[in-house]
Amino acid sequence: MSCCGKARAQARAGAPASSVTTPLVNEFPFGAVIFEYTGATSLAIIGPPTRKTYLFGGQGSRVMVDQRDSGSFAMVRALRRI
Repeated sequence: MSCCGKARAQARAGAPASSVTTPLVNEFPFGAVIFEYTGATSLAIIGPPTRKTYLFGGQGSRVMVDQRDSGSFAMVRALRRI
């Protein structure tokens, strides 16, 4: 008979976990656009149409942006559409 304690012990030991990927279709039903941040610090922007918060960790970070928010992101000088 197995128990859940064994599974927890394997997870702590670094056993590979099964990966589950969430389709982008669910997250971005209207499509997505990738933007790259060229600034020196981090940046957080709230997309006006969706009210979703996007976080850019630092120079070179890339974030998938909802198509509906992409128009306002294109006006930010420190962001470049990929």
